[in-house]
Amino acid sequence: MHDWLTSIHHDGSPMYVRGSAFDLGAVVTIRLRADREAPLEAVFLRTCPDGEESLRPMHLAEEDRVCRWWQIDLPLQMRHTNYRFLLRTQIGVRWYNAAGVVGHYPTDANDFTLLADYAAPPWLRDAVFYQIFPDRFADGDPSNNVRSGAYIYRGRTVHASPWGAAPRKEFGAGEFFGGDLQGVAQKLDYLEDLGVSALYLNPIFTAPSNHKYDVADYTQVDPHLGGNAALIALRRGLDALDMRLMLDIVPNHCGATHPWFVAAQADLNVPEVEFFTFRRHPDVYESWLGVDSLPKLDYRSQRLRELMYAGPEAIMRHWLRPPYRIDAWRIDVANMLGRQGPSNLGHKIGRGMRRALKEEQPTAYLLGEHFFDGTPHLQGDELDATMNYQGFTFPIWHWLAPANPQPSSHPTVDQHPLSSADTAAQMRAFRAAIPWQIAVQQFNLLGSHDTPRLRTIMGGALERVRVAAVLLFTYPGVPCIYYGDEVGMQGAGDPDNRRCMPWDEHEWEHDLRALFQRLARLRRTTPALCWGGFQQLYAAGDTLAYQRETAEERLIIVARRSDDGLQRLPVRHAGLADGTVLREMLSGAEAQVTGGHLPLVGLGAVGAQIWRVG
Repeated sequence: MHDWLTSIHHDGSPMYVRGSAFDLGAVVTIRLRADREAPLEAVFLRTCPDGEESLRPMHLAEEDRVCRWWQIDLPLQMRHTNYRFLLRTQIGVRWYNAAGVVGHYPTDANDFTLLADYAAPPWLRDAVFYQIFPDRFADGDPSNNVRSGAYIYRGRTVHASPWGAAPRKEFGAGEFFGGDLQGVAQKLDYLEDLGVSALYLNPIFTAPSNHKYDVADYTQVDPHLGGNAALIALRRGLDALDMRLMLDIVPNHCGATHPWFVAAQADLNVPEVEFFTFRRHPDVYESWLGVDSLPKLDYRSQRLRELMYAGPEAIMRHWLRPPYRIDAWRIDVANMLGRQGPSNLGHKIGRGMRRALKEEQPTAYLLGEHFFDGTPHLQGDELDATMNYQGFTFPIWHWLAPANPQPSSHPTVDQHPLSSADTAAQMRAFRAAIPWQIAVQQFNLLGSHDTPRLRTIMGGALERVRVAAVLLFTYPGVPCIYYGDEVGMQGAGDPDNRRCMPWDEHEWEHDLRALFQRLARLRRTTPALCWGGFQQLYAAGDTLAYQRETAEERLIIVARRSDDGLQRLPVRHAGLADGTVLREMLSGAEAQVTGGHLPLVGLGAVGAQIWRVG
């Protein structure tokens, strides 16, 4: 067989890890698949119980026309069980871990990992999120709108703009359009029709800005967004549709108008002084990236921890309780939380938040914002997920967006597209560094309030947006739509990426919305996308392809950014025998595997397909 190493496959999905429960002390069955022509002489499972290496031979369990399966029982004796495979072959010893096959003894860093006694929020399995920037989604009650000149924000009067006007940079965070929670509640039917099952709202607590990351009161919904009563009403509306709710909280810093900070500035002897780090009282203090309206909170204070998350009446516990009963928290700038020079409490605070949230609501989802490498926080004892920018968003952008001939001032931005091989490698690196149980909970997105909009990144090209959408809904993890992307909204950097949602349907790209709708429903009802495994099948030229598989079904996803001449996709290493018939789920096209390859019938020069076996 050509390049038999590509047929070696294992992941943490039910096809490869079998067991009724991953409880401490339980026994699971570990399975490995390889092509039947692979020159394997023996396969061993390598574990490290209590720190000592163990190599146990696996037995050949079954085979078919294409594949052989090896398996072994593995007792879960530790809360984190790391393992990899030793392959004795006719060409020598090889090791296989989550990063792939290597010819040398690897470190433990990319071992497969099983978490025992890990309670994943079960509702995430088929969740589709929708992110809303509340001031810009829908104005349900004009009577609570901010009025021009109503107050001073950072030295300037606030400004009210008419719905649909272009946000103006000179007004910044002091410009308001009137969106509120009543507006969100009035549009729930629209969201249900789109296929959404969970909402993610940017901050809604009382704050002087439109973005509300400068919180002035963690215990009250901003009256301009409808107040606490509007959140209760929204919760009831979501319950009626069996939809979930995630709120955004900023525990890293508060606003300069928060009573804690006001008191600490006024008097060095008040208890709240320990919540902040003053270099020179009262006006020189640690803040988020030097922004003086966002003083940083100092978690060396035990009292601050009690108030924010640990105590019985803590802020983060409060909103999990009736009548609000939120289902998830998104932690703003989680990468910076609890970190301040030599004081590095990030993991300690993360573990503490997790304990408090899971005590209060065991099925709550704890998500962290992280633009970089959040994998150290994703080992089962802190965050359930991060916003998967580096593991999904950015590699997809850099692979799919048209080449930009203009050099960027930022050193990380390459004017040349990412190669298919490097795209797959970056995504694999971020999967391999975390347990599979966490990987399938990662929060995948194609853009947010902090980035340019997807369509703008794609140079306005709807065909590229469609390819990105197919990848979003078929890649392992929890997909999130940024409001308006489904109807083709455009927008450059902040504030242009926070335009008002257009409710005039004449402004919509209806075919694009129909695709998002179809993909959302597919994601929520298709076993292979809800709990299936992942195998990268192809990453060369201008094409990416991967398999999602369960015992019930197999899907082959193909994405192409330009016509690279590939007409037949190699699929034997996916375990597909010649004669297997597949149907393309978006077009209805059919094809049959011949000579170990799948003909890519009907694939456009820029396009994506979802092939289903049978």
